[in-house]
Amino acid sequence: MGGCFSKPKPVELKIEVVLPEKERGKEELLAGGKGSPRAYQGNGTARHFHADERLPAPHPYPSAQDCVEAAVCHVKDLENGQMREVELGWGKVLLVKDNGEFHALGHKCPHYGAPLVKGELSQDTQEVGWDLPEGCLGPPWTLKVSSIGGVSRAVGKSQQLLGHRGEGLLLVAPAQHCPPPGVLSRGRVRCPWHGACFNISTGDLEDFPGLDSLHKFQVKIEKEKVYVRASKQALQLQRRTKVMAKCISPSAGHSSSTNVLIVGAGAAGLVCAETLRQEGFSDRIVLCTLDRHLPYDRPKLSKSLDAQPEQLALRPKEFFRAYGIEVLTEAQVVTVDVRNKKVVFKDGFKLEYSKLLLAPGSSPKTLSCKGKEVENVFTIRTPEDANRVVRLARGRNAVVVGAGFLGMEVAAYLTEKAHSVSVVELEETPFRRFLGERVGRALMKMFENNRVKFYMQTEVSELRAQEGKLKEVVLKSSKVVRADVCVVGIGAVPATGFLRQSSINLDSRGFIPVNKMMQTNVPGVFAAGDAVTFPLAWRNNRKVNIPHWQMAHAQGRVAAQNMLAQEAEINTVPYLWTAMFGKSLRYAGYGEGFDDVIIQGDLEELKFVAFYTKGDEVIAVASMNYDPIVSKVAEVLASGRAIRKREVETGDMSWLTGKGS
Repeated sequence: MGGCFSKPKPVELKIEVVLPEKERGKEELLAGGKGSPRAYQGNGTARHFHADERLPAPHPYPSAQDCVEAAVCHVKDLENGQMREVELGWGKVLLVKDNGEFHALGHKCPHYGAPLVKGELSQDTQEVGWDLPEGCLGPPWTLKVSSIGGVSRAVGKSQQLLGHRGEGLLLVAPAQHCPPPGVLSRGRVRCPWHGACFNISTGDLEDFPGLDSLHKFQVKIEKEKVYVRASKQALQLQRRTKVMAKCISPSAGHSSSTNVLIVGAGAAGLVCAETLRQEGFSDRIVLCTLDRHLPYDRPKLSKSLDAQPEQLALRPKEFFRAYGIEVLTEAQVVTVDVRNKKVVFKDGFKLEYSKLLLAPGSSPKTLSCKGKEVENVFTIRTPEDANRVVRLARGRNAVVVGAGFLGMEVAAYLTEKAHSVSVVELEETPFRRFLGERVGRALMKMFENNRVKFYMQTEVSELRAQEGKLKEVVLKSSKVVRADVCVVGIGAVPATGFLRQSSINLDSRGFIPVNKMMQTNVPGVFAAGDAVTFPLAWRNNRKVNIPHWQMAHAQGRVAAQNMLAQEAEINTVPYLWTAMFGKSLRYAGYGEGFDDVIIQGDLEELKFVAFYTKGDEVIAVASMNYDPIVSKVAEVLASGRAIRKREVETGDMSWLTGKGS
């Protein structure tokens, strides 16, 4: 073969966007038949999307010298539902066979580089019809779909999905004859490490964590062989940033107002801003944060305390400049005036907004004991906090208060740096409320084997200092522990104090209640991330707070979609992970209130899967060295199927392949 696939001739496409009834009247056409630019209104029901901001074609055709092409297998080498890594010389590709069709994608998850071939492939289909004039023999023609979500392709010999943009819009290649009604495939692959999901036909990121999508490569069949053609650059990058609009409303001249204001620059805030740009929004976006840094990978703070801010950055500063996302660092909002749509910052600066996202995150709890003001006692909130802890702990004595995820991750990291590491915890075992007694004890033994000393069922009563610096931690059990540095990880509270004088509802604990669309009680004000409670769809819409990195991503996207009146709802399955001593624990679901834990595997060897049940239903799963079981369970839960306790008690995992109730 050699060379690239031939480029198809340009054709005229007729595209219909199917909108809710209340939106249809807002679509206006110019005399020439092209869509009129739509200005973003204060209520968020339209978007500013000018002709010069239109998206480029979703499948560029690089020149022959910039791409590589090869036969990678025989058509019968893969069964439906199978995946395989194949080599193209310049890099590997993930080859997927779904419903008789082959798809080629980037083979590594853009989040942390997990091999997707070890992940979980899910398949689902939906029947659709074609809206065609009677007797139609060719283009133009239109495919109507009320909500495509993760739709990936149209099945049929004469049509091919070229891409999609927003809800209800498909770009379909023309046919020589009228295409028959078809089936839409929702196939996606879920990362085995952290649960991110990618559409197998577009490569688009459909569930989080992470910000980028996969490259999608061209596939063709000739003489029963499967050929893949890919850009050399794409093979090496292994990630694709979605096409985004650029800001056409510069701040100069009206810096006291913005169309969208986002308070908080964590995962929820950043994903909200990026989603707006991906959906074509081209007006002003301002992101403000208490941090001195641009948005960074906060979960790494407690897992890699030596990491520098530039190593943690989620996007480079050039990214924010290119897409007109303004970031105000070290900017604290002290008042929100929802009646006049205005916020006031600590320095007196005032900023008006049309739409507001509240994603302030949480504030770590601190000790209230005697001596709490001594030096070298930290909560891990910023890269500077983490870096100082490592410097002070090197070769000295470290005490960690709290045996939750943050505390245990810090303790694990410090074992190779500090002379001694001690953990103080009120519970009998680490993680007991979250992972249960048996799993907690197994993890505790792993820590003890790595020289970590535990002081359980006690609290700190005093911090003693010498020349103002920490020297000893006194426990209520009367034990005295030598300490040169102390890390406090005893939980957090929502950072919503600045909202108490506003008319935005807060619950008794200070959380912001939102609905499935991430809307607060105030029109035009949304909230997302660690500071919210929201209805968890697959737990009968129970109002919950889930302070997970992945969940914050998903909530940020839903908030952005609803700023644009897309009527999106939060429905992701919670997924989290931790890493200690080179071992990863993965968790999916929402296990609060579990009444039993079913263990499969070997806890002593730390190769196990734990199913958390409430009554007759599995509500969460955790595993170590058992990939991709957690991702498999997450896919079952995402499909809406219930997993019964009796199914996991037997050790028979057949329900993972479609048996669920």
